[in-house]
Amino acid sequence: MDLSIVIVNYNVKYFLEQCLHSVKKAIEGIETEVFVVDNNSVDGSCNHIRDRFPWVTLIENKENAGFSKANNQAIRLSTGKYVLLLNPDTVVEEDTFSRCINFMNEHSDAGSLGVKMIDGRGHYLPESKRALPTPTVAFYKIFGLSSLFPKSRIFGKYHLGYLDKDQIHEIDVLAGAFMFLRKETLDKVGLLDEDYFMYGEDIDLSYRITKGGYKNYYYPETTIIHYKGESTKKGSLNYVVVFYNAMIIFAKKHFATKRARAYSMVIHMAIYLRAALSLIKRFSTRIYRQLIDAIIIFAGFFVGLPIWENIKFDTPGYYPPELLYYVVPGYILIWLTTAYYSGAYEKPLRFWHLIRGIVIGTFIILVIYALLPENWRFSRAIILLGTAWALISTSLFRWLAHLSGSSDFEIDLNKKKRMVIVGDMEEANRVSILLELTQIKPDIIGYVNRENDSRPDYIGSIEQIEEIVRIHKLDEIVFCAQDISSRRIIYVMTRLTGVSVNYKIAPPESLSIIGSNSINTAGDLYTINFNSVGKASNLRTKRLFDIFCSILLIPLFPLWALFIQHSFTGLGRLFQVLFGSLSIVGYFTHSAFDASSFPAIKKGILSPASALSEQEISMEQAEQINAMYAKDYKLSNDIVIFWKSFRKLGKKN
Repeated sequence: MDLSIVIVNYNVKYFLEQCLHSVKKAIEGIETEVFVVDNNSVDGSCNHIRDRFPWVTLIENKENAGFSKANNQAIRLSTGKYVLLLNPDTVVEEDTFSRCINFMNEHSDAGSLGVKMIDGRGHYLPESKRALPTPTVAFYKIFGLSSLFPKSRIFGKYHLGYLDKDQIHEIDVLAGAFMFLRKETLDKVGLLDEDYFMYGEDIDLSYRITKGGYKNYYYPETTIIHYKGESTKKGSLNYVVVFYNAMIIFAKKHFATKRARAYSMVIHMAIYLRAALSLIKRFSTRIYRQLIDAIIIFAGFFVGLPIWENIKFDTPGYYPPELLYYVVPGYILIWLTTAYYSGAYEKPLRFWHLIRGIVIGTFIILVIYALLPENWRFSRAIILLGTAWALISTSLFRWLAHLSGSSDFEIDLNKKKRMVIVGDMEEANRVSILLELTQIKPDIIGYVNRENDSRPDYIGSIEQIEEIVRIHKLDEIVFCAQDISSRRIIYVMTRLTGVSVNYKIAPPESLSIIGSNSINTAGDLYTINFNSVGKASNLRTKRLFDIFCSILLIPLFPLWALFIQHSFTGLGRLFQVLFGSLSIVGYFTHSAFDASSFPAIKKGILSPASALSEQEISMEQAEQINAMYAKDYKLSNDIVIFWKSFRKLGKKN
């Protein structure tokens, strides 16, 4: 066996699919075995692999065993002369493996090899080559000196920025996304260290390879796409802690005690610093738009309340200070909360979501107002005027921010994405139909031929792609992987790095189209647009509906208690809904129903089956009922279920 390929997967089904399509082309003519180790994914990855890739040896873990342990499971079963550890969010060229094998055969001193990597927009990934993270190198990296001076032989050592990225070099550390290893070397230096759950294992193994008398090579004569960031969120606090703790494990294992202590001290400083920055960034990113809205609305009350007092009562200070400093902030909190659950802060922004949220918030405020003691009921007119100000001021600010070019305040103007599809006519037509069924609004300008001819069905050839992008002001290029080689796709992407255009790849016979906008963002995924109940916007809509119903019904309990059985049970459940432990509508929970294959939602008081007659519903019928509800969620469905099944609020499903 020439080559054993090991891919560890965790909830990236569509990226894995694209990866395996590229692998299948690259192993032609090479005696190869391919292992996929799945770390207990819940996105249907295993079934997808069994159905679409029967030539893959699938290892299914019943828990997330971590990167090192999962790779080792397959390596122990491998029989190849060479072993490749490959990330699932990669695309390889058709001759990547043959080139790597030839290089390793010609360099007997090579224990391992890494290749040039680019991200989903064709930009070079500097982690394709790295130095050993000694305390000094780590210090320069952690405190940003390596970013400030990337070409420096002193400060830029972490990514070896002073080495030509297009030349072969001996390096210290390979990237875990693509580690081409000599099996003989692994037998000598050992497998991946399972003390590392994720991160650090590539550094550890690279170091042990050099200690074992072999060399690590950076080999840029083949290039792969790495959709960096699909399995992990690099800005997360968990990433910071796990990554830097992996560095501490490495230091304790390989450095002298004194040096390891110094390294550990630097790393702990980095953990606290980066963790603090991560928390600040996450907090500010999540709420700064709400804070701006709150300040704008409060400023309107602060300026407008004295004016209203003069107009209405001709008495400055007519209202007590408590109104402005306690009650108004309460109003604002309710408006912003309902606006959030209405999707008003979901990008791109939609005015309807903002209007809906504030109007619902006003309704809740008026209900609460009616229940307050007389001395806290200041004025309904102020509530209504405040609603008008909140709607006008926040909408106007969004529009101005949008016009200024702020991406955080980009407004959905129903703009279509201008794109071309590169491929043969039959496959391009299939991809075109698929795009029309996805969540985006495609404006397909035309098809681009892979050959340099002038057939009337095409607007041009792939050789004219720069001109096509410029003339048609394209947003995206979609490549048909069935017709265009990975090598050609990568060539086009690296050629157009100075052009503001995004790329997508459509694997053959797939219902997904995949790409990535930048090194720091998760890849964009286009799939057929089922309006899943698990979408963030639908979960917010359900939560808003839950809050609305519970706030409406709890005060009216004396009116409806007489009309339903077990009314006090129903009242208790409504309080659970209000506090978020239950939902008004959930799945129909048949005794044998397995909810793990459905989008996760809260358990409901009612279900899609609540309005049905009291008959025994089979497990198959329960699956169908829940599948219909989960696949194409609409708020109107919840309203109808609630209306028809209101009397069952206190009854067990």
